[in-house]
Amino acid sequence: MPAPGPSLTPQQARAILGLGPLAGVHDVRRAFRDAAKRAHPDRPGGEADQFRRVIEAYHLLQGGELALPAPPAEDSLTITPLTAVAGGEREVILEGGRCIRITLPAGLRQGERLRAGGAVFAIDITAQGETLVRGDDLWITARLAPKVLSDGGRVAIDTPLGRRIVWITRKAAERGLIRLQGQGLPARGTRSAGSLFIRLAAGETPVEGPARQQLRRFAAAWAA
Repeated sequence: MPAPGPSLTPQQARAILGLGPLAGVHDVRRAFRDAAKRAHPDRPGGEADQFRRVIEAYHLLQGGELALPAPPAEDSLTITPLTAVAGGEREVILEGGRCIRITLPAGLRQGERLRAGGAVFAIDITAQGETLVRGDDLWITARLAPKVLSDGGRVAIDTPLGRRIVWITRKAAERGLIRLQGQGLPARGTRSAGSLFIRLAAGETPVEGPARQQLRRFAAAWAA
């Protein structure tokens, strides 16, 4: 008796993973992880049947239409600058649908490798609004009234490490940059603590959005 064929067509598999016709290998892997995380039965709103279909769709595309190679031993794990500073936890869906929780230490650097659940993850630190990481250093933007920039003086600025009091000199205003040494990413392993660079920009502070709310809550928790 011939073996039964797949219950999904490649078109259906793409639809389940939310993929377009031009999706490549990296797109399939990323879409699988996102879909599996949403459908996992241990998560709110997850369903076992949908979770099985997500896995089936991935296996079909992995071994069929796209002729995907075997998954590499290393995958990327994207985190925000605030997570790089303070650490945290992250749920990750591995190949085959296994869900693991990874503890992220404070002070992670771009490209650093973490081992968890038998897999290796390369850290990818993405910018969050106007906050980003460069090497060991943390960069943010402070928007100040033009008069403050022209007159200088003592100014309170919210940073990922809490509110900091800085002096804006004429030279700093002209450069548009202040450096706070040792207040970037914390020391980790052989890496020393980085610096916090504050870009000075003219303009009123924007209405508080989700990213700024998260930054404020993070700063309050860090200072507690």
